[in-house]
Amino acid sequence: MDQNWTAQQKEAMEALESFLMHLCEKAGKPQAYGAQLWEQVSSSEGLLRELAYFHDTGSFWGQYRVAGLTLPDLVVWQVDHFKAYMDREENNRYHRERLFLESFESLAQLERDPETILRKFREETGTDF
Repeated sequence: MDQNWTAQQKEAMEALESFLMHLCEKAGKPQAYGAQLWEQVSSSEGLLRELAYFHDTGSFWGQYRVAGLTLPDLVVWQVDHFKAYMDREENNRYHRERLFLESFESLAQLERDPETILRKFREETGTDF
């Protein structure tokens, strides 16, 4: 964390990190996954705002755009993508936290490598058409 931050800012960052780690635990994700995702989130103002809004309201802010896509766009894509796996026990249909985290991770990846995620977004729809 930045040494110039106020105590209140540090406390807010610690609360968001703890919240993210709690989501990871509820989603069955390993602690290392949470730590890596936190590193990406804590270095991005847009991702921090999305996480803070979700923390405070339980809803998506949806105002942060990367390559034209928002977190709600990626959630819809994740739901559609995982329709192909609905017959399996392991899917995101009934795992709200996992769905959020994987969509959030996609947004973080979109920041780093937009072409890879955009290609997947266009090609991996999970539908039959």
